Amino acid sequence: MDHAAARRHMVETHIRPRGVRCSAVLDAVSSVPRHLFIPEFNRDLAYRDGPVNIGEGQTISQPYLVAMMTEHLGIEPGMRVLEIGTGSGYQTAILAWLNARITTVEIRAGLASTAARTLESVGATAIDLRVANGFIPLDDPPFDRIIVTAAPERVPDSLTDQLAAHGRMVIPAGPRTQQTLWQVDRQPSGLVTAAIAPVRFVPMTDDR
Repeated sequence: MDHAAARRHMVETHIRPRGVRCSAVLDAVSSVPRHLFIPEFNRDLAYRDGPVNIGEGQTISQPYLVAMMTEHLGIEPGMRVLEIGTGSGYQTAILAWLNARITTVEIRAGLASTAARTLESVGATAIDLRVANGFIPLDDPPFDRIIVTAAPERVPDSLTDQLAAHGRMVIPAGPRTQQTLWQVDRQPSGLVTAAIAPVRFVPMTDDR
């Protein structure tokens, strides 16, 4: 397979026509080798417009959703970004392409180990990857941006509390059959929450 051509087709067929316009985001999804973040048994599905099983009951989100969520974050180079749910590491690599300073948290040690190796193989090495429970606050906030790639039942205070002034979080939340993707902004008047789209993500795991 010509993977570069497959990425171009993915962008021009499944992402750009659905409203993603940020040139930096489009450049990232056109450049990051998505197939390397997918186990070999499913690698032929890497550039289709849908989620793909990566093992341990987890998936890599569909390309459009990754691009759309990243665009909503509004990342600028040098921003501190917290990712909850490293998974395959693909979303992490997209954030790295945008020159963010990334802390990423994965609760499953096996997935975290695989993601770390893949990220290193594509040159995304300046990343703080931690095996931890995403519901538990880290010891080094605040973060300019937070992106969550699994769905809690509701938006956790433990995450909004880690947002910097004028920070933004993009997070799915709700029961598995009725989830919504939310944008949460910390403004001088407080938190402002807006619905983006209906979605379906794997549940965010809490091992406490």
